[in-house]
Amino acid sequence: QFQLVESGGGLVQPGGSLRLSCAASGSIFSIKTMGYYRQAPGKERELVASMSDGVENYADSVKGRFTISRDTAKNTVFLQMNSLKPEDTAVYYCNAYMRGLRSSYANYWGEGTQVTVSS
Repeated sequence: QFQLVESGGGLVQPGGSLRLSCAASGSIFSIKTMGYYRQAPGKERELVASMSDGVENYADSVKGRFTISRDTAKNTVFLQMNSLKPEDTAVYYCNAYMRGLRSSYANYWGEGTQVTVSS
């Protein structure tokens, strides 16, 4: 019914930058929240950043380095990641809390994009 298509991952040196984007598509009626989670090997999935009704929320570990933004007209979320560190290496998953006209709100996930920070 819905799809989240991600792009923008890759390999970057410490101190570098990457920009992730995620576009939601399908018979979307409303999106309450969009954001990114990440999961490093051997660790649990954790929230990186989210935006809901214009309010931004960040994990403490990325505050001041990452910026989330949304293009509500295009159902797209962006994550600008600056001053990247090796500990930011993980698979990044786009998340959206949304509903269709005849469905209830539910969480949806993208397939994930690998971000590797290494020299």
